[in-house]
Amino acid sequence: MTATATRYETIIGLEVHVQLLTNSKMFCSCAADYSGAEPNTHVCPVCLGAPGVLPVINERAIELISLTGLALHCSIAPFSKFDRKNYPYPDLPKGYQISQYDLPICAGGYLDVVTADGPRRVGITRIHMEEDTGRLLHRVDPVTGEGYSLIDLNRAGAPLMEIVSEPDIRTPAEAREYLVRLRQILRYIGVSTANMEDGQMRCDANISLRPVGQAEFGAKVEVKNMNSFRAVHDALVFEELRQAEALDRGERIPQETRGWVDDRAVTVSQRTKEEASDYRYFPEPDLPPLRFNEAYLESLRASLPELPEAKRNRFLALGLSDHEAETLVETRDRAEFFEALKARIGGDEQRATKLAANWVLGEVGRWANETGQNLADLPATPEKLAKLIQMAEEGAITAAAAKEVFSAVAESGEDPATVVEKRGLATISGDDELTAVVRDAIAGNAQAVADYHAGKESAIKFLVGQVMRATRGRADPQKATDLLAAELDSK
Repeated sequence: MTATATRYETIIGLEVHVQLLTNSKMFCSCAADYSGAEPNTHVCPVCLGAPGVLPVINERAIELISLTGLALHCSIAPFSKFDRKNYPYPDLPKGYQISQYDLPICAGGYLDVVTADGPRRVGITRIHMEEDTGRLLHRVDPVTGEGYSLIDLNRAGAPLMEIVSEPDIRTPAEAREYLVRLRQILRYIGVSTANMEDGQMRCDANISLRPVGQAEFGAKVEVKNMNSFRAVHDALVFEELRQAEALDRGERIPQETRGWVDDRAVTVSQRTKEEASDYRYFPEPDLPPLRFNEAYLESLRASLPELPEAKRNRFLALGLSDHEAETLVETRDRAEFFEALKARIGGDEQRATKLAANWVLGEVGRWANETGQNLADLPATPEKLAKLIQMAEEGAITAAAAKEVFSAVAESGEDPATVVEKRGLATISGDDELTAVVRDAIAGNAQAVADYHAGKESAIKFLVGQVMRATRGRADPQKATDLLAAELDSK
């Protein structure tokens, strides 16, 4: 609960723009992957808006937006069309954006999020398709000090979908959680990388306050220029407090667009908020309407993977904790690696589930964090890791040796048994060999021996550590403990 919650209720709705994973732009054949390219090199007469050219609809983009709608429980309109959205900004040379107005492709969905007050269902008003704009780059002349702007149109015309939520969000923390869950779904179904830092996912937030108990919404302020989940959260926290303080002073909140200034942690006024009428929408005359039949939609439904919430519930039913299940389903490749590993361990399902979870959340997760690579690129495949786990479970290698073997397999892709043989990591099973190491540890650590005989039984842990160090983790810790106790008690 925020500091303003006793006086005002915060109303938040989010407009999320997502760039889709297609090979070409929305209405032309220019490559959609413009990352790192020289400015204005991925352009053609169509995306530059040259006179006389005609746009052609990217079928794959329509498929991806439809998949998104199905994943978010939306209805897919049997009939949809494109519209021209007119505005005067220079980031689209033709002076208008091809978008959708009154007949979007998807409408009426929802996304469930977990909040501090329990689960909340956030409605999805609509998901519509449009083309992206170019990028304005603002500069200052180092000699004259005068400002000027450059424009890069590589992004202009890239396929973009806008996901508009209902004003169902009540706190900045809920807004952040909504974005996290939304990005997770978008990545699961493969429609976008959804990286906010790279501009593949961009969020505008509408926020207003109303006195507690009042039914009518307050004046809506739109906040832009937020490029991370943290920025969205912090901008909404700032705006929530700013509006509350203004209302406490008896001021009227104007409906406007404000920009988030990250380095100052404030929002600043940019312009009066436009209404739909300001854009003078009218049907796009150069594009045919879209008609969806049930057979097409059924084929899309069949192609959807199991979504995170369903997967999480299934993992909980396997006996995993909330934290384990939530972490495993965080990314699709992690969840799929876990399931592939569990299946290859075999045997008792509960045991296989726990072993697979421990390794994926432990050594496998550590590898992914350190390398930044996807688990599909891990040389220690589920097949090889299952062999390694079996060797550890049978006592052929110790837990410490197993971690060393994993690191080697993750680097080289060699068979675990080959690594064990090459590095001499097999568990020391002969009592004679281990007894010699135990006696050396006792002989070299007189103080620990004295502490043990003085009643400090914890001293034996130190001696076990010396045995493990001397054997490079190859000794069975329990056998080493038993042999040490026997040797010490005999003296």
